[in-house]
Amino acid sequence: MPDRSKSMTTTNIVYWVIWGVLTGVLWAFVNPISLVPGVIHLRIFAFLPAVIGILFGPRSGFFSGYIGTVVWSLLAGSFIPAHSLIVDGIMVGFTGLLPAVMVGRGRSFEELAADSTIIWTSAIWSFIAGVIMIFAVCASLAYLKIFPFWWSVFWIGISDIAPLVVGTPILVKFLAQRLAKAGVKMNWS
Repeated sequence: MPDRSKSMTTTNIVYWVIWGVLTGVLWAFVNPISLVPGVIHLRIFAFLPAVIGILFGPRSGFFSGYIGTVVWSLLAGSFIPAHSLIVDGIMVGFTGLLPAVMVGRGRSFEELAADSTIIWTSAIWSFIAGVIMIFAVCASLAYLKIFPFWWSVFWIGISDIAPLVVGTPILVKFLAQRLAKAGVKMNWS
């Protein structure tokens, strides 16, 4: 049985904030490929909430995505309270929560590292979470008359889905192997 019990401690909350801020800073400053100049960039680190969620628990993944969205939108100058705090934050947090629940729940780092299906299952669940997130976020942007719905589905989909689906399985496998080898025991929250 894995030693990744569910808990809500001050330490976990500090980790959620650190992972969230790190996620937001990386999203704001490490996006070198512009898809729509000045508006949408390839979000290279879109996989962070899913990876954090699978390895450290659904709450960790959710708050990494939620806090990351708020930090990113503030740093990028695109903070819209109704959108960023409600729809975007919750749905990006969802991309950390769903893969964690479907792939990582109840499994130790050793089990994740040894699982030969981890590549496909984490990619599939990251894709599903990403598609749900894209449709909800783009509906919000269309409702607020910021971008047309299908235009934003296309461009934001390219921006987020590819890095999410490719990066999540590679990093989950790599980090699970390293954490298992190092003998790390982590609270799963």
